[in-house]
Amino acid sequence: MATNTLPAAERTSKAGTTLFLKTLMAVSGVVFVLFVAAHMAGNLKVLQGERSFNTYAEHIRTIGEPILPYAGLLWILRVGLIVSLVAHVASAAILAARASKARPQKYQVKKNPASTPSSRTMRWGGLALLLFVIFHLLQFTAPKMNFGDGQTGNPYQLLVGSFEIWWITLIYFAAMVALGLHLHHGVWSAAQTLGLTSTPKSRRIAKTAGAVVGLVISIGFILPPLLVQFDVIN
Repeated sequence: MATNTLPAAERTSKAGTTLFLKTLMAVSGVVFVLFVAAHMAGNLKVLQGERSFNTYAEHIRTIGEPILPYAGLLWILRVGLIVSLVAHVASAAILAARASKARPQKYQVKKNPASTPSSRTMRWGGLALLLFVIFHLLQFTAPKMNFGDGQTGNPYQLLVGSFEIWWITLIYFAAMVALGLHLHHGVWSAAQTLGLTSTPKSRRIAKTAGAVVGLVISIGFILPPLLVQFDVIN
């Protein structure tokens, strides 16, 4: 009797932790979406010229003064984002390992005709985005690797100088395509995990929201680099 109870208890415990990991991945994903949306809106300030963009870049570093030190709130947000990113990646890795362990035998699996490119590229696209985030932080946050001619201390010139280099713009373009696909499926998946897709109407709304969020954010991010390449921003 004890031997029958133990596996059941283990299954219940594993189901509980799986639900927790899925919820953690969904919530951390929502935090990431909110951050990239705000980041995209800030980046579009570059369309208003050097003074406007640099004023914005300085303003977000002075929010909270004198209660917080210079750039204090910005670093709090960055740390929060890093924690959310680590939680998101760790949860995804653990869930993927569990799914793989649950079906150890290697056999030919037919592709799901209902799957989309965004759902099929979630794992490798997420890994590519993680590598891109590291590259992005090294380039624009610390230590500010300057591949172009722009001044490192001038946010506008650093951005423009970087995106005048074709291969950097190409990296960003590929990363934003991956981001759009990831958000497309991620928004839908998060809504499903959080219990927001219980009716056909809510499922349609969640799928539409995922498509719109992914498209708008990816286009918003890739627009400045392309405009620099075409010499609209200089």
